[in-house]
Amino acid sequence: MRFNSPTDLPSLDFSYQELEDEFIRLVGLEKLDQVIAENPGFTAELEASLAEAFENECPQAHLFLQRILYRINRLKLFWYDGLENYVNEDSSFLFSLRLKIENAWQDWEEGNSVQSNSGDLQVIKALHHRVEEDLQPEPSPDGLFIRNEISKAGYQLLLAITSLDGLVEASQLSRMLGGVGNEVQTMLTRILWEEYGSGKLSRKHSTHFAIMLEECDMDARPEAYFDLVPWEVLANTNHCFFLSERKKHFLRYVGGLLYTEVSVPAAFQNMKMAGERLGMGEKSVSYWDLHIREDIRHGQWMLDDVALPLIETYPDRAWEMVKGYDQQKFISSRSTSAIVESIRKL
Repeated sequence: MRFNSPTDLPSLDFSYQELEDEFIRLVGLEKLDQVIAENPGFTAELEASLAEAFENECPQAHLFLQRILYRINRLKLFWYDGLENYVNEDSSFLFSLRLKIENAWQDWEEGNSVQSNSGDLQVIKALHHRVEEDLQPEPSPDGLFIRNEISKAGYQLLLAITSLDGLVEASQLSRMLGGVGNEVQTMLTRILWEEYGSGKLSRKHSTHFAIMLEECDMDARPEAYFDLVPWEVLANTNHCFFLSERKKHFLRYVGGLLYTEVSVPAAFQNMKMAGERLGMGEKSVSYWDLHIREDIRHGQWMLDDVALPLIETYPDRAWEMVKGYDQQKFISSRSTSAIVESIRKL
């Protein structure tokens, strides 16, 4: 039976939907910057949504802003679609709009992470402690719910939401690889190379995700289920864009990637077990299984061959990796909780 997308989550209310539709129309205009200069109304309405999201904690405002930010960020990647879709990739309006949203949002997120500014030895111990803890964590309520309770419809919704990242996996990492060659760069490239199937499309991780969707009779086109994605999941993706597009945050990005690679095996084990419990078949859990096997190795590489050498290179700033690790852990956990909440509403 064909997967039917739920119609009641998560959706923008009418006023925000109108504003997003207007933004989509604007992005397609050839002379966007000139149009905005003559009609600045959209910017004024955006200011109100920033206050609603980050001062009044309005979920609808969060969703609207993260959707807008995602639509801007995706222009940094090539989607093999019409070249006219990139007419405004260098728009000064979109650049200023992205900065305006990110500045307000990242200031708000700062309250969710613990500041650390310890010396070399403390950073090494802190990272080792975190890695050891997150490789084999105690089962979380969200993880146990996914493993033991979700229905087939819930599993399909899980795939639908996570497909936003799964079908373009590791794309932000590719933005971090240019520059001077050294051992750290080589290891990051090796990790990307494995994520991209060592140059073979059939082995690329996103191909495994597409196969998983097809086995569940779901749409395997990228962004097919964009309208189902909670703001917390979009924020996870946008946070990765934020760090990867700013080399001054390189160490924070590395810390976040370290957490991701270390934590994925335990998290994906729950998803694999859910699929097996539901009788979904080997291909329907292949993506989870692949990551469980490979990311244990990737996590060790990230610690030994990326994070620890960077402590020697940047001893006065190495604490930023701990900050990046902790912040990514919080944002990822928030994202998972939002997915579980969506599934519970089915």
